[in-house]
Amino acid sequence: MAWLNESLRKSVHLSSLVIPLSYRYLLGFENRKLAFSLLLAALVISMVIEFHRFWQKSFRKTFHRIFGRILRKHELKDFTGATYLLFSSMLCVAFFEPLVASVSIAFLSIGDTFAALIGMNYGRRKFLRNNKSLEGSLACFVTCFIFGIFWLQTPWLALIGALAATAAELGKIPLDDNIKIPLSTGVVLSIARIFV
Repeated sequence: MAWLNESLRKSVHLSSLVIPLSYRYLLGFENRKLAFSLLLAALVISMVIEFHRFWQKSFRKTFHRIFGRILRKHELKDFTGATYLLFSSMLCVAFFEPLVASVSIAFLSIGDTFAALIGMNYGRRKFLRNNKSLEGSLACFVTCFIFGIFWLQTPWLALIGALAATAAELGKIPLDDNIKIPLSTGVVLSIARIFV
């Protein structure tokens, strides 16, 4: 049952690819202000829902009836991953150039999803300090690298970005993956683009 719930959660997580795809193909990277404004509006709506869930018991029951299967234990009293994802996506659009912002958000959607699904199903070699597996980390790296080759059209940048996303996903920094993966990737790629 836990596997089914996590698979459902990650399928929803993968659907967040709509953010970088829309930014690139619907807005054509040309309207950064509109992309930022749309993400800000989505974040505000998400925050209203979150606080409503915290403060109103009847709304919380309804929310948990609908989304309870995909919520993690810590999300019962904390923001959901979706809110963190919208926040980090907004920061990426605000601070990184469009190509870097979009691929950083996409690496979160793809890498984190495949790391969890492969790690849960095939992860046999666990790292000592956390519950992550070598197989899950390799899945994160490979999927980000393949996606990065097509998105960035520069194998070196794809490699650097995939390594950054994988290191962030694997790392023990006490931040939600939905924040640390795209922001870490964005910083590393921004620096790498100066040299590559």
